[in-house]
Amino acid sequence: MGFYASVVLPRVLDRVMSGENFDALRRRLLTDTGGQTLEIGFGTGLNLPHYTGAVRRLTAVDPNPGMHRLARRRIRRSALPVRMEVLDGKSLPFDDASFDSVVSTWTLCSISDIGSALGEMLRVLRPSGVFRFVEHGRSPDAGVRKWQARLTPFQRRIAGGCRLDRDIRGLIENAGFRIAHLETFYMEGMPRVGGYLYFGRAERPSRE
Repeated sequence: MGFYASVVLPRVLDRVMSGENFDALRRRLLTDTGGQTLEIGFGTGLNLPHYTGAVRRLTAVDPNPGMHRLARRRIRRSALPVRMEVLDGKSLPFDDASFDSVVSTWTLCSISDIGSALGEMLRVLRPSGVFRFVEHGRSPDAGVRKWQARLTPFQRRIAGGCRLDRDIRGLIENAGFRIAHLETFYMEGMPRVGGYLYFGRAERPSRE
């Protein structure tokens, strides 16, 4: 991993993904999260202040060691027990059905093998567990989609593989999740090409 990806990009993303608009979405997403929790794409730990005491332990996964170096300062300030792992989400070394909650925020855009990663999230989630997500992705507006397609090759180079045009709902459902709640909207203060959000919860389908 080069200097830009491990040193520059973590600092850029820490700044870009901060702010009240992001914090408000993080708070709303995480307020009911509890138990043994797995966060995919922990980044620099921007979600950490928004978890409540209902979380017994947070397992934080990110493939970029530069992200972990910046996250440590937030972990030191938190009372939440955190286990950090430098891992790619497409292969998780955890037992089946071992987590009550799985969390992903602005992460599914950048995982190369997204089908395998979502399959792993489903595998490690307990039958009564919840997958909580807020992600940006494919817009329903044709003009915005055109620009998303044009800009995605450039975005991938400068933003750690981030794709602007992923169909987040379709990917989650195709992995075997049942979406229990979904809101889609343009995020205030963000360019439309990167600001169409999918905010929701998904579950493991019950077996008949």
